Amino acid sequence: MFAAAVLAVGCGGDDPNDVGGGNQPTVPNVVSVTPANGAKDIAVGDVTIDVKYDQNITLTSTDVAKVQIAGGTVKSLKSSARTLTIKANCPDEGTTVAITIPAGLVKNTTAAYSFSFTTYKTPAVNITKTLVAGQTQQVKDLYDYFLGLYGKKVISSVMADVNWNTKIADKVKALTGKYPAMNCFDFIHIYVPNQGSNGWINYNDITPVKNWADKGGIVQLMWHFNVPTSENTEVKMDGSGVTCDPTKTTFNASNALKEGTWENKWFYQEMDKVAAVLLKLQDAGIAATWRPFHEGAGNATLKSGASWGKAWFWWGAEGSANYKKLWIAMFDYFKQKGVKNLIWIWTSQNFNGDATQYNQDNDWYPGDQYVDMVARDLYGYSVEKNKQEFTELQAAYPTKMIVLGECGKSENGEQGNIGNCWTAGAKWGHFMVWYQGKQGSTDTMCSDAWWKSAMSDSNVVTLPTNH
Repeated sequence: MFAAAVLAVGCGGDDPNDVGGGNQPTVPNVVSVTPANGAKDIAVGDVTIDVKYDQNITLTSTDVAKVQIAGGTVKSLKSSARTLTIKANCPDEGTTVAITIPAGLVKNTTAAYSFSFTTYKTPAVNITKTLVAGQTQQVKDLYDYFLGLYGKKVISSVMADVNWNTKIADKVKALTGKYPAMNCFDFIHIYVPNQGSNGWINYNDITPVKNWADKGGIVQLMWHFNVPTSENTEVKMDGSGVTCDPTKTTFNASNALKEGTWENKWFYQEMDKVAAVLLKLQDAGIAATWRPFHEGAGNATLKSGASWGKAWFWWGAEGSANYKKLWIAMFDYFKQKGVKNLIWIWTSQNFNGDATQYNQDNDWYPGDQYVDMVARDLYGYSVEKNKQEFTELQAAYPTKMIVLGECGKSENGEQGNIGNCWTAGAKWGHFMVWYQGKQGSTDTMCSDAWWKSAMSDSNVVTLPTNH
């Protein structure tokens, strides 16, 4: 009898929640809640709320009426190990949802636990009706065309295979029966000596661009602005001797704006070359979108300051202040040269896809007076991620059209189906698919199936079928 009593006490002592054993139960404490207390911009609709405790928990009831909620309704409660999961519906935008878990709902808790978050509110979008520098009738008409379609349709585009051509667009047409509405040309090889006689590239001949425009295609222009790997590097006719990578050149981005430096000389002589071509296009009545200095922040907005938290292009290597000076210098110089046929597009990194690790790159934005549209480049982003990126950028820049500057697959998989992105709420003004040789029949970073779906979607604008 004595031995049995000892055994009973011994077993009870192993369980801290066993009152019969003589011990007081341990009170579970909340260690985290998701969405976090005070979180903002939570998507409306069904919300899953996870409340984590410092020990395994048991619910004394699954009656949803026991949880107090303002700004929504509780649909279900359940516990698993250390987590209480609350399924709630929060239907209204811009609403503070306040939740209180009463004492005792989680067994052995002695005090209520309260937290709140705020649902996302669609920003008051008021897109600017005028251009920052465009003055030709053609560029005004083009901008008005974009405005008229914004939020109603998404315009298709594809990148040329680096050079001055429409070969990739031709391959998309061969696959899908339709041309993209736009073709993007890159000035990446403008530095190559002896344009017109080097045997492979000649930007001074605008025939490929004019032919595209003459068939009704919209012209997009961008510039991977290459610089010599060092002051004394010979830039050769085969294109060697240059880079955009700041780790592979002695070119200092801040010196590009200092007279008397070799960087300054290169900066302006290359802009002269590009401006000359832009003026040829202008004289031919061709307007274009213009996306220079893209992805300027790179990884530089990384919160932790890790060694890889740097810009990956030289134009961002000296930080946001210098980056903006470079942008404005180009803007002013082209204006001085008489270039009036461009729609200026700035490419944001936003939160680099992870707001927990990165700050938004607002500090890199040149300013409303220097930018017509805001772009984001996404690779391997899901439909939901596309929606998130678009929504965040439209909220940050409510007077600008938001566009998908580049897209394609990544190691994470295929880029989200553009039709599904659209219906989910990613109302990009346009999308531009990047090229990549030997990838499907189009040599782009989107699969044949992706292209067929995109070009047959009723929300996607293509070149009129008579071309």
